[in-house]
Amino acid sequence: MSDDLLERKEGRVAILTMNRPDRLNAMSGAMLDAMLAALTRLAGDPETGCVILTGAGRGFCAGGDVKAMAEGTEFPDATMEGKAQQLRAKMETSRLLHEMPKPTIAMLRGPAAGAGLSLALACDLRVASDTLKMTTAFANVGYSGDFGGSYFLTRLVGTAKARELYFTADKVEASEALALGMVNKVVPDDQLELETMKLAEKMANGPRIALGYMKRNMNAAETGSLRDCFDLEAWHHTRTGMTEDHKEAAQAFVDKRTPIFKGQ
Repeated sequence: MSDDLLERKEGRVAILTMNRPDRLNAMSGAMLDAMLAALTRLAGDPETGCVILTGAGRGFCAGGDVKAMAEGTEFPDATMEGKAQQLRAKMETSRLLHEMPKPTIAMLRGPAAGAGLSLALACDLRVASDTLKMTTAFANVGYSGDFGGSYFLTRLVGTAKARELYFTADKVEASEALALGMVNKVVPDDQLELETMKLAEKMANGPRIALGYMKRNMNAAETGSLRDCFDLEAWHHTRTGMTEDHKEAAQAFVDKRTPIFKGQ
């Protein structure tokens, strides 16, 4: 694990922290390589029920390292094809946040810009401090955008608003982000960790197999037909009905008690 990315576990919740606070957690190659390795591992870890992604210090992530851009050191390969392949490989972090079979939460404070915003939007849920400031930022540095931001933002706010936010790079404060549906909840800054962990623990200790299939259903609904969604829901609903967690929950309902889920 690189020093640019910290990892810790609290119960069944894994917390990944981008750790370059002196640069507002601007991305580095080491950070993204470590994130890709961690997400790949956590996706298959039966002891992990939820993943939180956050940033150290006063910001979530400022996106790409503009200093490295100016120095021409952002990508080691000199060819266009090589640079594109290197970037595409690192963008798998966004895909994993969106597709791994367990809930992911972006815990946001301060700036979330450019590819940093894309990472936040790739997560299933976003809990924000009232200090949050979001911006696509790409237009400010003459880039078109990466890490899936155009995909995720269009689905969250609609194509017209997404285009406006990309073309203008306007800043979106926490209250507006909540109204637009870019975040799920805004809380006072001193309650951010508490509220995010409360949400993460609820899901991490829930019926983890069912939550994984719910996520597959939701992802399929973004691009699939109604018929395809019906087919998936029928199979997944039947599958989860055969789990021990479902049997435990049904019995707990009859017994008028809280179910104890074991992810089985």
